[in-house]
Amino acid sequence: MSVKSVPPAEGRVWGDEDEVVSAAVQYAWQRLRQDPDPVAGARPAADLAEAAGSTVTAPGIGAAAALGLFDRVLAPATRAQNGPTNLAYIPAAPTRAALAFEAVTGAANIFAGTWEAGAGAIHAENEALAWLTRLLGWPATAAGCFVSGGTMGNLSALVAARAAAAERPRPAGGWKIVCADSAHSSIRSAARAMDVEVVTAPVDRHGHLTGAAVNAVLDTTDGVFAVAATAGTTNAGLVDELDTIADACERHGVWLHVDGAYGGAGLAAASVRHRYTGIERADSFIVDPHKWLFAPYDCCALLYRDPAPARAAHSQSAHYLDAIDREAHNPSDLAIHLSRRARGLPFWFSLAVHGTDRYATAVERTLTTSRQVADAVRASDHLRLVAEPELSVVLFERPGWSAQDYAAWSARAARTGATLCVPTRWNGRTVLRMAFVNPDTRADEVIEVLHTLRGLVRPGPPPAADAR
Repeated sequence: MSVKSVPPAEGRVWGDEDEVVSAAVQYAWQRLRQDPDPVAGARPAADLAEAAGSTVTAPGIGAAAALGLFDRVLAPATRAQNGPTNLAYIPAAPTRAALAFEAVTGAANIFAGTWEAGAGAIHAENEALAWLTRLLGWPATAAGCFVSGGTMGNLSALVAARAAAAERPRPAGGWKIVCADSAHSSIRSAARAMDVEVVTAPVDRHGHLTGAAVNAVLDTTDGVFAVAATAGTTNAGLVDELDTIADACERHGVWLHVDGAYGGAGLAAASVRHRYTGIERADSFIVDPHKWLFAPYDCCALLYRDPAPARAAHSQSAHYLDAIDREAHNPSDLAIHLSRRARGLPFWFSLAVHGTDRYATAVERTLTTSRQVADAVRASDHLRLVAEPELSVVLFERPGWSAQDYAAWSARAARTGATLCVPTRWNGRTVLRMAFVNPDTRADEVIEVLHTLRGLVRPGPPPAADAR
């Protein structure tokens, strides 16, 4: 890689950047063609600082040094989220089309907060949102926008819910949100930011929030303005009992928000669509395409069945904003943001390129893989399934192992590149958890890794470095 540092030409502050741009685009092209590194991972902060050295200086280090540093030091210290053996947390598996168009989106430098500035990009984003709206069974008048992630999506939806409830007198005990313990931590984070209380409703013996439990809380609790249900819990992939929860919310006149950040993608799969019955009655919904809908970070779709309360809650007013055309929905009016990039464009591009049928096939394939792995666990003489999978998360245990044993096996598997699979807690005990969102993940390879759980191998030194 040869990149010269070009001094600024007269009248041009940045100089001639053609070679810099060419080198960066070529590097991106090479990265798109490479398989992810299964053993890449974080380095200690002090170690990384020493290896990288000082990068932001008064004269600048030049393009060759900066790009080389990223390639040799920084990128290898960054976990590959799209590796087919990455089954930890909720990984990501963007299509190459989506990744490529992320570069196009950045190059276009689009402000996508208002229609007059970003009409073309917003139109494309709305096409992708319309597909999600149809999956929800919502009317064509529904609207939404893309935000950074589930935390911002949940917060924005709940702010709209509270604004809608503010037509009623403020309750003496303050406003409240009802959710289950299994709700994502961002619900409690949103409540703290809004200075409202979270009231927890119990789950049933299988881990679902039910309408009966919500109804019992609503019957005895004043000031509830929203119920936050989950369509695919992060830890276990469970879908709450949405239909009966919707009944309870309708009976009490309470906003129903559904967090489908991970599991909402299952709406595209016919084999699990029945689990979402009742979602068509929700008032707001989120799903993160960067989780199970094959888009790059960061991308959360936030949707409202009726966007009017959201516009009332989020529209900003200032002299320089008075001329904004609000005949079309402006993304800046539907969430807690004003400036925003067109983060939904890579998702739209991949949908447009591949078609929604292929998206449904990809989601179904990950579900099939997770079921095959679950079947292998059931048939195993050394492993035990601890919860029946509903979507693509599989929880299982190795009877007799301690938390330290699980951690040791997990560390060894990560060091060798066999898999990324980290322990979690389920019903008070440590278990292993695998999340399948990558259609390129092969069940036979995962099952082969499960055989290593027969005996405990304490993690040794990392394998010798290869010739990368």
